[in-house]
Amino acid sequence: MDKRYMCYCGLYCENCAVKVKVFPAAKTLYEEMKNAGFDNVVNNLPGGDGFWSFLTNIAEHWECKSCKEGSGNPGCVVRKCAEEKGVQMCALCESYPCELIDNFDAGYPVLKLDNALLRDKGIDAWAKLQDERQAAGFTYSEDK
Repeated sequence: MDKRYMCYCGLYCENCAVKVKVFPAAKTLYEEMKNAGFDNVVNNLPGGDGFWSFLTNIAEHWECKSCKEGSGNPGCVVRKCAEEKGVQMCALCESYPCELIDNFDAGYPVLKLDNALLRDKGIDAWAKLQDERQAAGFTYSEDK
């Protein structure tokens, strides 16, 4: 368990579909297209300019850090609240559950269960679950 990737909301970055699937696929696509010479012609295709710029930025410059280190949505109200209250994770806050996390976890069905585990059994039990999921290839895109 890399504790840097423990999000305030109770998600674990190492189980994020964007980090685990999307960005590696984008890097592969970029390398394949570049090796095939598409970098020389893609700008001549409709929308190619923006696409190639986007793909290049992901492949050459993107680095995922946790929300605690500046990645993710800088306007995330859950992050702002946790930072203001000085809590490591929302589930450990005395105000949990609250409207902010209730609105957020609607998009992540396992989050309520994960945060209940965190509150009831502690960070070690929560971390073990996240490690087991990661080892099994789970991503949050599959919990919908």
